[in-house]
Amino acid sequence: MILVLLFLFFHIHRVTIRKWGEEMETGVVRCAHASDVENLASFLESANLSTDGIKEAIEYFLIMENDSGDIKATLGIEPHGKVGLLRSLVMTPTATEKDLFILFEQILMLARDRGMEALYLASNKRNSLAFFSLLGFTQEETADLPEVLFHSEHVKHILTVDNSFFLKLSM
Repeated sequence: MILVLLFLFFHIHRVTIRKWGEEMETGVVRCAHASDVENLASFLESANLSTDGIKEAIEYFLIMENDSGDIKATLGIEPHGKVGLLRSLVMTPTATEKDLFILFEQILMLARDRGMEALYLASNKRNSLAFFSLLGFTQEETADLPEVLFHSEHVKHILTVDNSFFLKLSM
């Protein structure tokens, strides 16, 4: 019974967001399904992000929707065995800081649910370090990354970006 409740909580998580001067909005955070590939790819393309590998990893993506069913945010994991690479964080202007924290809380639950031992992320925005530090991420030297991540097209691309760095969260 507890596992069923946890499953339901994780896969469909209702969130209430209060925006200043507006009525409260209710939305849903859920795991993406094969039927979401086209809509998710379109959402990522609108943010000029790569859609490579989305279809293969669709069950490792979360979608945050508003009451109308429109995507307002997404975050995914590119799985590599027991480690994952966070990717494709996109938020619409209507998404809030609270939405961001909820999305990360849910992606960490997904990673644990899938038996991952560590999550990695890459960025070239140093101002994001404080946020990720609050979530428990620590800076990881490129030389210390698991070998399997070097096979990722995303990591290969990131290594060509100036000022890029990697962060790690042990699960």
